[in-house]
Amino acid sequence: MEVRAKKALGQHFLTDQKVARNIVDALKGEEDSLPRIASASLRPLPARGASSAQATGPSLLSGRGWPEIPGRESPSPFPVLEVGPGMGVLTQYLLEREDIDLKLIELDHESVDYLLTHFQGMQGRLMEGDFLQLKLDKIFPEKFAIIGNFPYNISSQIFFKVLDFKDQIPEVVGMVQKEVAERIAEKPGSKTYGILSVLLQAWYDIEYLFTVGSGCFAPPPKVESAVIRLTRNGRTDLGCDEKLFKTVVKTAFGQRRKMMRNPLKPLARAKADRCGWSDEELQSFLAQPVFSQRPEQLSVEDFVALTNLLA
Repeated sequence: MEVRAKKALGQHFLTDQKVARNIVDALKGEEDSLPRIASASLRPLPARGASSAQATGPSLLSGRGWPEIPGRESPSPFPVLEVGPGMGVLTQYLLEREDIDLKLIELDHESVDYLLTHFQGMQGRLMEGDFLQLKLDKIFPEKFAIIGNFPYNISSQIFFKVLDFKDQIPEVVGMVQKEVAERIAEKPGSKTYGILSVLLQAWYDIEYLFTVGSGCFAPPPKVESAVIRLTRNGRTDLGCDEKLFKTVVKTAFGQRRKMMRNPLKPLARAKADRCGWSDEELQSFLAQPVFSQRPEQLSVEDFVALTNLLA
């Protein structure tokens, strides 16, 4: 049984076993005495042949939950979620690791059937559903890591979701399109430095680990891929309003070729209205040197300072 790669799902199945092993080895993991998750936190999957309309959201296959291990004295394996396992090229090596407690989520029904057929122990580990719709805090009440060969068409959305749960996700190891990996890992001053660069680097240390050629996949993508590792840094507070920080970063890069006084003028005007400034005072505010720069020139710390300036 083989799984057909579906263009609509951005599927390109990794076939190089050495690369797969290297990706799994890149996951550092972490031992932690986390409580086991009860199966009641997830909706059981309907029986095969039942109407798909009966299923609402990701479902835990078999409904058995992750088994208790009675009498365990050593620290519990660290929870890890594999996103989009496909035919299990990473899964086979992840299952060998005794230091992690593996869960998987897969949207493609054909891939789900393949994993259930070819891998023992999938019951209670595998969910069928969309990672982007998954209520992570309901499944993982404490910390967990993420790993996967991420579908190219949703890789950025995956990282934005990681940011929403940054205090629960200390580590991410993912394979993405090379240009996305470069953008995330890039430092200020580069044309590839952008929104994801700033938002992720505010909370994570980013490592570009290695490049993966298109020949390592079936079907081969038209672009190269790369593996990156995100490790949560020690920052617990940005020192500014986090919601406004995101707005400033996204607004600034919305017109990345222009000096920032142009895209950020509406935010500056909103501050002027709050403070009761005259037009002359607003123009004086926008004459500050930072507004003459382009967004790719600013570091995370610079954006924090800019956010406080606009608050």
